Amino acid sequence: MSSLIVMAAFVALAFCFTTAVGAAATVSVRRPLRGNDTLVSAQGKFELGLFTPAGSSGDRFYLGIWYKNIPGQTVIWVGNRASPLSGLASAELRVSTDDGNLELVGPTGASATPMVVWSSNMSSSLLPGSNNTAEIHDNGNLVLVDGGNSSNVLWQSFDHPTDTQVPEAWVGENKLTGEYQALTSWRNAQDPAPGMFSDTLDPNGTSEIFFMWNRSYVYWRSGVWTGSFFARLPEAPKNFIYKTTYVETPAYRRLINVLYDNATMARHVLDLTGQLKMYVWMPTSQSWQVLWTAPMVSCDVYALCGTFGLCDQSGKLPCGCLPGFAPVSERNWTLNDWSGGCRRSWPLTCAPNGSTTDGFLALPDVKLPDDSPAVGAAKSKLECESTCLKSCSCQAYAFSAGECTVWHGELRNLQRLYVDSDSPGADLYVRLSERGLQDLRSSVDRKKMGRKLWLVLGIVLAGVAAVGASAIVAWRIVLARRRRLTKMANVNGSSLVVYSYGDLRAATKNFSDRLGGGGFGSVYRGVLKQHKGDNSTHVQMAVKKLESLGRQGDKQFRTEVSTLGLIHHVNLVRLLGFCSSGDEKMLVYEYMPRGSLDGLLFHDGPCLSWRDRYYIMIGVARGLAYLHLGCRDCIIHCDIKPENILLDEDMSPKIADFGMAKLVGRDFSRALTTMRGTIGYLAPEWISGQPISTKADVYSFGMVLFELISGRRSSEGYNMTEAAGSRCSDSWTFFPVWAAGKIVEGEVGVVADPRLHGQVRPEELERACRVACWCIQDEEVLRPTMAQVVQALEGVVHVHAPPVPRVLQHIVS
Repeated sequence: MSSLIVMAAFVALAFCFTTAVGAAATVSVRRPLRGNDTLVSAQGKFELGLFTPAGSSGDRFYLGIWYKNIPGQTVIWVGNRASPLSGLASAELRVSTDDGNLELVGPTGASATPMVVWSSNMSSSLLPGSNNTAEIHDNGNLVLVDGGNSSNVLWQSFDHPTDTQVPEAWVGENKLTGEYQALTSWRNAQDPAPGMFSDTLDPNGTSEIFFMWNRSYVYWRSGVWTGSFFARLPEAPKNFIYKTTYVETPAYRRLINVLYDNATMARHVLDLTGQLKMYVWMPTSQSWQVLWTAPMVSCDVYALCGTFGLCDQSGKLPCGCLPGFAPVSERNWTLNDWSGGCRRSWPLTCAPNGSTTDGFLALPDVKLPDDSPAVGAAKSKLECESTCLKSCSCQAYAFSAGECTVWHGELRNLQRLYVDSDSPGADLYVRLSERGLQDLRSSVDRKKMGRKLWLVLGIVLAGVAAVGASAIVAWRIVLARRRRLTKMANVNGSSLVVYSYGDLRAATKNFSDRLGGGGFGSVYRGVLKQHKGDNSTHVQMAVKKLESLGRQGDKQFRTEVSTLGLIHHVNLVRLLGFCSSGDEKMLVYEYMPRGSLDGLLFHDGPCLSWRDRYYIMIGVARGLAYLHLGCRDCIIHCDIKPENILLDEDMSPKIADFGMAKLVGRDFSRALTTMRGTIGYLAPEWISGQPISTKADVYSFGMVLFELISGRRSSEGYNMTEAAGSRCSDSWTFFPVWAAGKIVEGEVGVVADPRLHGQVRPEELERACRVACWCIQDEEVLRPTMAQVVQALEGVVHVHAPPVPRVLQHIVS
């Protein structure tokens, strides 16, 4: 860990020196920018010139602006997006002698004659003359100014963004001209021409931002401006990096982001996937880190995969073609441009009289197309299929809940759904020609034949092998099968008790003694009388009654039973049994007399001693380490917070509520899932929509550590002036920010809960504070594993002084 800190400091220091360059150059009539020449901003942060997109053939050149002193070329603005130059020999950026506009001249296509391919395009009546000059500022803005009055800005690139918004730039509407400053995605990874996705402020005049497909269909909305943030945009990371401001005047309405620390490099990009992504430059890894994404799931972007495409979030790339279809342009698909969609491998057959040999292929559990379905009067699936076949334009049908739905024309926005999806899925029957169905069957038959050939070969080899080796293999297969059956029996009967609804209603006195509740129901205290021979005992239990189940709640029930039914650890709450009677779903746990940690830590009452707090820290860490490493499958809890940490009579902590847990096979290190958990405890990768690992639990545990140490919610603001003895109360900050700064400065004592009155063990306090700060690092690689956390808290290993998390650094400084 210490080596990473040194490396980060070295990189940051090196960056400071490399960006110190001379004064900015300018472009004028007398000094055009030719060929490979570039303009550099005053402090060397941005550079302007002609570039070729990475990976392209090198015969297309664009006027662009990029970051100068980072590896690779990160372009933030492109001038001639749709009109590339074909060479550099006669290319130049100049100020026109005719009207004073800034213009790019050069060869295009087959013509070697230079021509104007891009211009600032200001009316000559608005331009003072040909003595204008252009320069690039340190915020990345290219400006054309009056040569006689440099404060008179005639044109600027911030008024004409492409796919990227950098801090101090804006998106919005010029009310005087009706022009929108909007982001528009690149066409593909090698072509900056305007793509299919763009954003815009609500044309009806509200503050809401719309994301649009083909400038016509709104597929995501930001929510209105609340005065501090947009209602549907992730709030927490924005407060760490920059301040967002929405401004409306008689002349314009704009959204602007301003960095808290100008040393930070951040940008928003409307990606090829149609998602707005916020990137932050990480000097330690020398790479851009995605901090958040909207919408979070790429398949939520309308028609991302084009016509007859299928979006599948589980794959490396989101888009594929429906069976029996192929990409319209294979080359575009390799460049992540799926907008062209797919075409049929074989055309449909349909005679004027409606006769056809076409058939249907079932696509199970998909999100049905949004494109204008027609609802028919068919009463059965067979009748619905017949209705579709009778129309030559019908492409697909679905029959569900007694309703027949058919689609004519192109199909868009199809999405494969999985167990984690919150949207209901359905079976869609896609129409294919007889030849197309035969091809698919032939493909399946070839695969079966291949498997048969391998099977025959395997049998021959097995016959040649020694009888003893065959016996060993057979014995292992039988043993593995027995183990699987034993585990299944443990879940279904022998370990977990199946309770009746009547038993639990009686045990809880008709669910009258409520202990607490959550998003999926309430928890009640119960006492059940059990008989063993001539003796009877009363067993206390906690009954979690799931309410308003729906798809998500039912999924939580199955997840919790399958997860807790197979694992046992002293720091995990024990699941005694369950009830599944019709719509009633209940989980029965061991009763924890001291309730949840939040009730003792944050509510009025006796203050938890430091000894109890440290005991709880170690216990929770051991429980998480067991989930991550000690089970057959790695289990990511996904919702670690004080409310899900229960305490027994001896103050021993037990992790509870596994309804949001994610199981990850040992062959995988990450899981792609929809965001779950509780705001305030979510790791940055949750918010950015990236696949998560066990390090998401580590981040949440770090936030809980801060709360155990300080006795206050990490998500609350902290009054710094009041803490310093002032009566003023106008200086607030996010508590972990303040705490991290104090820990780095070595002032761990001030972080401790004042109700403890200094009754802490200094070495344990410093150890816990340092571990907490390591756990909430922005980059996963810097966070420890839970096994390392246990060793650190137990004093087995020394914990080095941590860095302030990069995302929080500027606020602390």
